[in-house]
Amino acid sequence: MNFFESQDMAKRNTGKLIFLFALAVLSLIVITNLLVMAVLSFSGAGMTSMNAKTGVHFDPMMFLIIGAMVSSIVLFGSLYKISSLSGGGARIAEMMNGRLLVSGSGDPAERRVLNIVEEMAIASGTPVPPVYLMEESGINAFAAGYSPSDAIVAVTRGTIDTLSRDQLQGVIAHEFSHILHGDMRINIRLIGVLHGIMVLGIIGYHLLRGGAYSRRSKDSSGIVFVGLALVVVGFVGTFFGNLIKAAVSRQREYLADASAVQFTRNPDGIGQALMQIARNQDRSYIKNPKSAEISHALFEEGQVSALSRLYATHPPLNDRILAILPRWKGDYDESDWDRSGLAATEGAKQKEKPSEQSQREKATAILTGATGVLLANAVINQVGNPDGKHLNYADALVKQIPQFFLNAAREPSGARAIVYFLVLSKDESVRGKQLEVLQSSADVGVFDELQKLYQSMPEIAAQQRLPLVTIALSSMRQLSKNQYQLFRGNFKKLVEIDKKMSLLEWSLQKIVMHSLEAVFGKDEAPYFGKKNLKSCKKSVSVLLSILTHSTVQDGISNEETFAAGADELKMSLQLIAVSEIDFDTLNNSLDDLADLKPLQKPALLKACVRCITADGKIRAIETELLRAIAATIDCPVPPLLLDEAV
Repeated sequence: MNFFESQDMAKRNTGKLIFLFALAVLSLIVITNLLVMAVLSFSGAGMTSMNAKTGVHFDPMMFLIIGAMVSSIVLFGSLYKISSLSGGGARIAEMMNGRLLVSGSGDPAERRVLNIVEEMAIASGTPVPPVYLMEESGINAFAAGYSPSDAIVAVTRGTIDTLSRDQLQGVIAHEFSHILHGDMRINIRLIGVLHGIMVLGIIGYHLLRGGAYSRRSKDSSGIVFVGLALVVVGFVGTFFGNLIKAAVSRQREYLADASAVQFTRNPDGIGQALMQIARNQDRSYIKNPKSAEISHALFEEGQVSALSRLYATHPPLNDRILAILPRWKGDYDESDWDRSGLAATEGAKQKEKPSEQSQREKATAILTGATGVLLANAVINQVGNPDGKHLNYADALVKQIPQFFLNAAREPSGARAIVYFLVLSKDESVRGKQLEVLQSSADVGVFDELQKLYQSMPEIAAQQRLPLVTIALSSMRQLSKNQYQLFRGNFKKLVEIDKKMSLLEWSLQKIVMHSLEAVFGKDEAPYFGKKNLKSCKKSVSVLLSILTHSTVQDGISNEETFAAGADELKMSLQLIAVSEIDFDTLNNSLDDLADLKPLQKPALLKACVRCITADGKIRAIETELLRAIAATIDCPVPPLLLDEAV
């Protein structure tokens, strides 16, 4: 299943969740009505023998009133919980008593997990998510957030202390699958929905306690009955809630395991991690009582109960291991299983690997033949679908970045300095004005960091820019809202000083601001789109027109470049003059296109690729531009590993 199909499935799962939620609420309304009618019929102070013989009878008006009350309480409880989690993944990590891991702690295990998360973020084309540590001895982890921009990864102490690097990499790759494929958003909604269903039980518990301690026995009897009834309703709600979690969650774990194997190209890693859980004294259990709320988001079951098999949000541990390692014999000692099948598979892959000559021939064919179609398909297949090649590339690329720049990107002041550094003008007079702005208005320490960066190296390699920004975004999420607003204002001043905005500046602005606005900007959570390309025709024309005017196509006219993109969409579009497009128009168009349905987005990205590769080449600046556009519409593009890139 590719990225866009996974997004579409996540959207359909949201509809499934709403349907199951409605059924659960209807059940609670019926049960609450039955209990209330029983209380009114049999425990009233003025009950007569005739009343007793009549028993429980249906009152339509009472049913509607109780239905409205139950629905209101459940809905309010759900909305309240979802609102309390509007801060995204960080709010859930804090709820679980997670501690933010920062660079320079001196703990090798903490540094190792931070390095792995950095590599995987760069390989997948997402911002580096902050990492939180839970002081729990069980082996477990989770990813949380509404989108890749506000996602976090949380791991337990048992995970980083017990697992090897390969095993830890397998666990983190599993969590990145949830980040990329839209599972996190459903997980947060599940938390809110289940809280709403359980609110009735919470109210009943407090009424029961209040009635028990009341001195007025005449009044307290009714309160106790109502409280007891609501406790029963709450128990039923919890039962339905856990069934909903199991129904929505279980199958996604198999998909995330498979994605982790594809990402790392190492089934042993995640397979052994699951075996470590089986061998670990505390298994994957988490003692924090709130772990029950996020059980569906965890790497493995966080608690055990008498109804574990019924409530299980994860497939059985042995089934997961067998799906990853088909020749596993059932022994949790990783030295005891048959690797012959895996070895044969790897050998076959080596034999299938094309030679350097055939790769060059393929590249030549692409450059001289049907360039756009082949290259567009190659790019789209990589969206949200990183593999071992991307991970190896990211690892090598991080090692090439000057250590001084890496260290700066990993802390808040240096991270802001990195972004400022990347938009410093090569024109000395313009750069002087930019530095004056920052010297007078940047936060304490940021300008000094910028000067050190510039003195160390006036320019950074093109392929190192996006990885540095990716790392810096994680650090800038530690800013206060006031610090972010100051950074945003300064950034805008820097790019406006020369009265024009370059393609690099715009790309950088879109990547940085789109990611940080999800954390510091609008409170509403992003959602799956609902528009079709045909309804966004004007926005598509604006996007393809700016790509046409802004990229260099050797020997190709603007009309031919634009037509390449329009032909991909089979739409009648109009090339708009560059004088009629400003950056506000472009930004508004991208906001419109971000609301496309998941299965509409690949066609748009293919059209973009056709435009920027009309001459058969793709340059570093065009790569950054494409990834900026894709990030804005929530389609993370990994580093483009194409032989034909120049």
